[in-house]
Amino acid sequence: MQIRHSTPDDLATILDLIEDGRQIMRSDGNMHQWSGDSPSADLIKRDIENGSSYLCIENGNAIGTFAFIPGPDITYHKIVDGAWIDNVKPYFVIHRMASTPNSHGVFAAVMDYCFQITDNIRIDTHHDNHIMQHNLLKHGFQYCGIIYLLNGDERLAYQKLK
Repeated sequence: MQIRHSTPDDLATILDLIEDGRQIMRSDGNMHQWSGDSPSADLIKRDIENGSSYLCIENGNAIGTFAFIPGPDITYHKIVDGAWIDNVKPYFVIHRMASTPNSHGVFAAVMDYCFQITDNIRIDTHHDNHIMQHNLLKHGFQYCGIIYLLNGDERLAYQKLK
């Protein structure tokens, strides 16, 4: 699997992958995360413009997408019912990860790629996103507590240090 930066020409592909991810979540009982037009096309465009949007390519096809953003993340300043493993070292955040329904190994490939760039990654996910929670724990992330998005929505926060 290859991972590359997304370009403006990839926007429709990324939005299709986001919709695939939304459908996977719905089929697993996660009915609320990514509701409406979230994440929006404008947000994905900003990710692309900022150089933080990526595509996972296998056999010439885009099978996954994610945003990989250097911290600090404003929503991670306050964590409740826990604490970050490390709250001093610089970190990156992974957001908006999605893949096609029948793809395998996307999460592992993304982690391998991202840990070549940093040794400190934080991720948050919806309480109902059991697939993401399973992958995070399987790949050595530790649950750290609860953070709140800017709109007030609660998220489970995880961190891994290499």
